[in-house]
Amino acid sequence: MPDPLIAKLKLLIVETLRLEDIAAADIPDNEPLIGGGLSLDSIDALELVVRLEKEFGIKIASSEEAKRALGSVAELTAYIREHADPSRLPA
Repeated sequence: MPDPLIAKLKLLIVETLRLEDIAAADIPDNEPLIGGGLSLDSIDALELVVRLEKEFGIKIASSEEAKRALGSVAELTAYIREHADPSRLPA
């Protein structure tokens, strides 16, 4: 069964960054988000961080922390699970 948090994060990426030509399901779990196949840049990363902070009640305090969190969808999932309020995670 697919991980509901991974599915939600992929959908948030597509919606937040308005990736019209990419379906959420087509984003690989382990591909780098920044500089990878999605061609995301630092502005995209900032937009995504703001959305994630609002959505999950987390605080990504530095650019280094953001780079680690946004390494891939899998890394982002682990970061969210570790730092988010569990009540804000999908069931």
